[in-house]
Amino acid sequence: MTAPAHPRARRDAPAGAASAPVLVEGRGPLSRAVVAALRGGRTPDVDAGAAPGADPWGEDLHLALYLLYELHYRGFAGVDDALEWDPHLLRLRATLEDRFLRALRTATHDAPDTVAEAFAPLLVEPVDPAGSLSRHLETEGEPWQLREYAALRSLYHLKEADPHAWVIPRLRGRAKAAMVAIEYDEFGAGHADRIHARLFADLMEDLGLETAYGHYLDRAPAPLLATVNLMSLLGLHRSLRGALVGHFACVEVTSSPGSRRLARAVRRCGAGEAAERFYAEHVEADAVHEQVVRHEVIGGLLADEPDLEPDIAFGCAATLLLEERLAAHIRSAWARHRSALRAPDAPAPGTADGAGPVT
Repeated sequence: MTAPAHPRARRDAPAGAASAPVLVEGRGPLSRAVVAALRGGRTPDVDAGAAPGADPWGEDLHLALYLLYELHYRGFAGVDDALEWDPHLLRLRATLEDRFLRALRTATHDAPDTVAEAFAPLLVEPVDPAGSLSRHLETEGEPWQLREYAALRSLYHLKEADPHAWVIPRLRGRAKAAMVAIEYDEFGAGHADRIHARLFADLMEDLGLETAYGHYLDRAPAPLLATVNLMSLLGLHRSLRGALVGHFACVEVTSSPGSRRLARAVRRCGAGEAAERFYAEHVEADAVHEQVVRHEVIGGLLADEPDLEPDIAFGCAATLLLEERLAAHIRSAWARHRSALRAPDAPAPGTADGAGPVT
């Protein structure tokens, strides 16, 4: 299967641009109600039983949650910024969050509840919690698959580290100092062109993808949205600060080995220097961050609040669960030569009946 030629990405809306993303259409009663409320500036019209009974892993709930969370990031074009704190939207969000969080806790009920047990398997090579997607891309993945992977991950990487910054005022001492040091690196160590979100936008341009923030939201399936929603859920709630630290630590511990494989995948597929640079940066930086987050962020937090240990372990378990669900979705689509992006019955780009390149 040969990837088709593709146009170069446009530079008119890079990561960090002031323009807000465009509001997408809903995928069910909940997300449609949220879209209508945001467009009209009114109370969301939701059936009383719709939210509590929604599929906690489904397209409708996760798009609705993503839209509500995005009000705390960049908002949407044409949507009043004041709606960020609209009490009706916040009540709906709380109901959806409860549904999602309960499902996460149920699905991870038999996971380890100590930090040592939760992280021990991740410290042994080879580390790949995403079901060997990085290994597949490194050894046999096709250029169109690498582009799809980048398009999916863009919903987080174009705001990389932003959700984790919410935990900083909720920490103190060693944990806060170490967390700020890591975030300083994530945000470019004082250099705008080295902000990791900027580096990912450069990667996307090298791969011929659209670099505008939120561009691929409408094509992102629920398993991908769930991974981003988890960060926002944990970041926005002080009561979940331990779980956010667990999530962040899990990401940092597993990032370096996966990034090494993805750097090789980028090189093998013939992508540009900027594409390789993003992953190469994470190989080096996250190898250091892993040590800092385990010994200083987690160690400092447990020294201050030892009762948060089960929450830290839960954050790790929930992260692995959602990454495995996303990987299963992608692997299933690619095994059937279908696109992993959300489009009804879409063949993979490059097949005889394919829909063409990711745009």
